[in-house]
Amino acid sequence: MKEHKPSRTAERNALARALESRRPEDIRVCYDPLAKYFMGTGFAFVFNHRLLLRVLWWISNRVRPGLGSFVIARSRYMDDYLQTCINNGLEQLVILGAGYDSRAYRFDELRKGIKVFEVDYPATQRVKLEKLEKLFGSTPNHVTYVSIDFDKEKLPEKLFENAYDRKLTTLFIWEGVIYYITAEAVDEILAFVANNSGTGSSIIFDYLPPSVLNRASELKGAKGVRKQVERSGEPLTFGIEEETIEEFLFKRGFCQVENVRSESFKGRYFKEIDQGKKMSGMFGVVHATVEPRE
Repeated sequence: MKEHKPSRTAERNALARALESRRPEDIRVCYDPLAKYFMGTGFAFVFNHRLLLRVLWWISNRVRPGLGSFVIARSRYMDDYLQTCINNGLEQLVILGAGYDSRAYRFDELRKGIKVFEVDYPATQRVKLEKLEKLFGSTPNHVTYVSIDFDKEKLPEKLFENAYDRKLTTLFIWEGVIYYITAEAVDEILAFVANNSGTGSSIIFDYLPPSVLNRASELKGAKGVRKQVERSGEPLTFGIEEETIEEFLFKRGFCQVENVRSESFKGRYFKEIDQGKKMSGMFGVVHATVEPRE
């Protein structure tokens, strides 16, 4: 992350969600009608020029094939998991590295007694709060905004000083973040989740294999993704092998691990008209439940 600069990746992801959201209801993968309001001038310009979009989409799919498809499928999968948790009695939601996530404003149930925390880098959160005030007239009061630099500050201190309740059943959403922070920060966050959340709590996040970080990956688009995030000042720093993800989480206090490869999203969410679209094969998405404490 460039010092004092909001995340360009967060804006880019908002653009992908906004584009998908304006497609017909019967074929779109995800629906985020608020995403378009979180884009800066540059991305908003692209959003409103269809010819330019076609050119940029063609370039993107040559350099980073299927990345846009993954972003919208990841959003849908995490939306579905959040809804499942709400249906099962969720009491608290923590969105780590929230960026321009709009779930706190799209899910009506989150306004009705579920505590919501958005945790993010200060520069990105500041811009988001400005956009929320323009959109709603004021900052929504059902969300607690917690600013943090994950590599320099401690999550427990930040959350507890903002009235986080460790007794409540909590879902932690960690979307598009884990590969940008250090291994030490990842372990500290997972330890906090495992030791400071109520019965039935869980976490969901996406990840990349180490080979994408160390330039050994032969997966299409790996080089393009590295270059993109490096130019944005958000280099990749952490990876997990798919074969070790269950053991990785078991050792850190989690159970009921469900790991999904990104390629499977195509069959799960994409209609016949979109079956020709590329889907990045680099990512995995996993959710796991906190091991019950005796």
